[in-house]
Amino acid sequence: MEPQRIDAPLTRSATFLVLSVTDKPDAIKTIRSTLASISGLSKNVAFRDLGASFACTVGIGDDVWDRVTGLPRPAELHPFPVVKGATHTAVSTPGDLLFHIRSERRDLCFEFERQLMDLLGDAVSVVDETVGFRYFDVRDLLGFVDGTANPVGPVVHDSVLVAAEDSTSAGGSYVVVQKYVHDLKSWRTLPAEKQEAIIGRTKLENIELSDASSGQQSHKSLATIEDENGVEHDILRDNMPFGSPASGEFGTYFIGYSRRLWVIEKMLERMFIGEPPGLHDRILNFSTPLTGTTFFAPSASLLRSLDSN
Repeated sequence: MEPQRIDAPLTRSATFLVLSVTDKPDAIKTIRSTLASISGLSKNVAFRDLGASFACTVGIGDDVWDRVTGLPRPAELHPFPVVKGATHTAVSTPGDLLFHIRSERRDLCFEFERQLMDLLGDAVSVVDETVGFRYFDVRDLLGFVDGTANPVGPVVHDSVLVAAEDSTSAGGSYVVVQKYVHDLKSWRTLPAEKQEAIIGRTKLENIELSDASSGQQSHKSLATIEDENGVEHDILRDNMPFGSPASGEFGTYFIGYSRRLWVIEKMLERMFIGEPPGLHDRILNFSTPLTGTTFFAPSASLLRSLDSN
């Protein structure tokens, strides 16, 4: 199975588009036809600047998977679960389709989205559209380098693509998105040393700090997931800052791709509930999730087949 371009490089611009399917009579037919043509639509836009690293990844949600694909469900696909800790909650919000659009050029993202929405028409309604941008040397708006722990090279596909363990979904990937807004005013009152202790890395050099032997863990430590055998499982993050100083909105759009959905869900449990329970990720004192939705990004081969199913 040919995968989608999940491992496309980090770019200067991205659009995260979450849509819901409407109850129009031909909505599913229109969506299937559009998804089947995504590869061609992408090539048409990418051809305008072959050096701009244009890519679009499509995710399909739990509620519409059966209607849109008519194929066996990915083994772990289910709605995003609410994760409620003593202080903070990871909310669950609607979303049937995800389009992760990225390029070195903002205008290519815009043009692809324009053509895409023309094709979809009234078959969909917009749940959320967030435009992200690269901030300096791949930093978030909290001032720290984001995505350092991403897998690189040959191990990327092993970390993000479903394989023989679920053969009918092979070549696909689970995708979780969350839109976080930051309280930058409060964050900036913290001295750099305290910020670094919360994140688990130095701010300037991005050097990893040692894990705490017990008690309160850093964001870096809580987001590191091991199974019962002590094997660490990576996810691929393509997070982007977003916001507007004029409106006072500052945030990070989290998007994580994983071969195993439980890895991201375990990460969120550790962050919001705490490890040990009660000691939540202190970054949540300054970053609040507004959304939380799960999708499955099937193989490009599966998408192309939708017109014939």
